[in-house]
Amino acid sequence: MKVAVIGAGNSGLTATKCCLDEGLEPTCYERSDDIGGLWRFTPEVENGRASIYQSVVTNTSKEMMCYSDFPFPESFPNFLHNSKMLEYYRKYAENFGLLKYVQFKTVVRSVKKHPSYPSTGQWEVTIEKNGKQETNTFDAVMVCSGHHTEPYYPLDAFPGINKFQGQYLHSREYKTSEAFKGKRVVILGMGNSGADIAVELSRTAAQVFLSTRRGSWLMSRVFDQGYPWDICFDTRFQNWLRNTLPTSFIIWLTEKKMNEWFNHANYGLQPQDSAQFKEPLFNDELPSRITCGYVVVKPNVTEFTETSVKFDDGTTEDNIDAVIFATGYRFSFPFLDESIIKVEDNKTKLFRNIFPVNLEKPTLGVIGLVQPLGPIMCASEMQARWMTRVFKGLCTLPTPDYVMKDIEKKRKIAISRFGPRRETTLQVDYIEYLDELTTDIGCKPNILGLFVTDPILALTLLFGPCTPAQFRLTGPGKWSMARKQIMTTWDRILKPTKTRVVKKTEKGLLSVIFRLWGFCALVVLLAFLMYKN
Repeated sequence: MKVAVIGAGNSGLTATKCCLDEGLEPTCYERSDDIGGLWRFTPEVENGRASIYQSVVTNTSKEMMCYSDFPFPESFPNFLHNSKMLEYYRKYAENFGLLKYVQFKTVVRSVKKHPSYPSTGQWEVTIEKNGKQETNTFDAVMVCSGHHTEPYYPLDAFPGINKFQGQYLHSREYKTSEAFKGKRVVILGMGNSGADIAVELSRTAAQVFLSTRRGSWLMSRVFDQGYPWDICFDTRFQNWLRNTLPTSFIIWLTEKKMNEWFNHANYGLQPQDSAQFKEPLFNDELPSRITCGYVVVKPNVTEFTETSVKFDDGTTEDNIDAVIFATGYRFSFPFLDESIIKVEDNKTKLFRNIFPVNLEKPTLGVIGLVQPLGPIMCASEMQARWMTRVFKGLCTLPTPDYVMKDIEKKRKIAISRFGPRRETTLQVDYIEYLDELTTDIGCKPNILGLFVTDPILALTLLFGPCTPAQFRLTGPGKWSMARKQIMTTWDRILKPTKTRVVKKTEKGLLSVIFRLWGFCALVVLLAFLMYKN
């Protein structure tokens, strides 16, 4: 089978590799002159591709966000600057020989059903390269174009913006803080980009105002005991607790945990609706910049004048020089007809966020159109592993009736957990989503069985971080080094930080013992409650 892969970023690279693993023939089309997608920084904004600022660092740690059979180098820090991410992608592409399948400076203009599609499922892909167009036929198509290329720029929602005499731009256009030195800047939107830019500008700008409509929980990358946050958060046991215990208790527990670092209400950051779990911000410096006065948190903007900004609490900030819209992105597929994928209000109907619901043949799908509460790389890889097996007929899709019911069911669950807002439409539960895909693939670890054959590994899978190597222990694509990779996770986490050996004290050992005792008591209590119910 010949497969067209659109994009050579995070999703496109692993899709190409998964095609090779399944004996398919990929051709990857990349509109720029290099791999890396979102994570390749360029000083200028390039049309049609994602754009990041120079200082971007990952929000997920290297042990959680690596591809399942290709770990990051041990010497890499736990959280990575974008240059380190690009270096990793280059190593991945070189190790698996992917570059020879990539055609650079090639724009996909259209993807249409081949006249024989009803019987063959084939597609006609029209590309443009060096000013010339050509059309090729493929047995399947993997759309890996990402969802950070088209900025969401709601100027109509802000009266007076057209008469504002200062500079205004989308965060996609922001690269460094140099152009804002000594200026008074308003940032609209408090996602990760907005918070990052606010902190960075606060070192050079005269004053930074960070406007948020709903607020947000703020987390540090450095979590309990100094470990990366996702190592502690994304475990099967923790995920089971979050999805099993009463919602009111989880809300209380979440608020308590989030406010351990600092009281969010005292900093103007408390979420407006804490019952719905918006993806938290990850920023280690924002509270310090707020308490020092360099960043001032403001409510939603209601109006612009020539030189000032008005907020819905009645306050006004004068002499504003620049406004940055950190309002996120919308996704679209300009090379696809709406009869294949229709996007309305940043929503579309895809089975498992992959396959369009109205295709007679499942030979076209989307990779990476999710926002898991965890790393995107492993999610994209599992999507590609499952999709290539669907192409080969090794995994089959359910009936159309089941597909529509499943989509509606997942939509209701997502709304109850994350809310109905446009910025949450792609969010999924990380572990639940991976388990659903890997069950079909046949590579989900059998933890109950492992308690009999390998109890130490079973305990590690249950209570330790849900690292991607879990999905290489068994089934198609089994990797002989998977168990070792899992069992040495903590060593690699500590290696880049524990660069000076400190002798443990007796007090430290006693603390560890008491913590273990408390953990065992919690497990016993939970087991008793489950038995009682």
